[in-house]
Parts: sequence; structure tokens; C-alpha cells
Amino acid sequence: MKKQASKPNRGFQVADQIQRDLTELIARELKDPRVGMVTIQAVEVTPDYAHAKVFFSVLQGDPKECEEGLNQAAGFLRAGLFKRLHIHTVPTLHFLFDRTTEHAADMNALIAQAVASRSKEE
Repeated sequence: MKKQASKPNRGFQVADQIQRDLTELIARELKDPRVGMVTIQAVEVTPDYAHAKVFFSVLQGDPKECEEGLNQAAGFLRAGLFKRLHIHTVPTLHFLFDRTTEHAADMNALIAQAVASRSKEE
């Protein structure tokens, strides 16, 4: 007989809680000047909770510098998560800049350009 997981969506719940806690930790406790106004877009946790990819976007500032600052502060942020989360293994954090908003803006510009050229033809 196979052993079933205690909660089928536990990985998603842990990722969601990590996202909320990281947002608060970065806003309130992280003092790195390279890390400006950051929005945590998504968190992906491995099934064994050993690693977590944290996707973020930046409202202002250089995304590369912000990514370096967040990755250097990953140990500090992990320690803060350890105090907040009640799980056996707190994942190692890997911060990645999320380009989804940039791609969405590019797609909107292309759509607007196509609509404008179509209206000129008619």
C-alpha cells in the first residue's frame, strides 16, 4: 500500500507562505541599498523543500544589482524564514529577476501597433 502525502497541496501552501514572509522580511528588515522596491512574483519550491526559486520584479533601480543584493542576503532571509515557518527544512533561496512584466509590455506594444496599422488600412 502506498503512503499518501499528508496534504496534497502542501508544496503550494509552503511556497505561498514563503512568498508572504519574504515580502515582509525584505520590506522591513533588509537594509541593503541595492535592494529597492521589490515585488515577489512567485516562489517555486522543490518537492523535498531543499531549494526555492524566488521570482521578483523591481519598480525602480537596476535588476542585476538587486538580484546580487538579494542573493547575498539569502542567508539572512532564510534565517528570518526559519523563525517564521514551522517546517523541518527551510529551503535555500535562489533569487531570479522575473521578466514577465517586460514581456507583457512588449506584447501590448505589438498589439497596439498591429491595431493601429489595421485601422490605417481600413
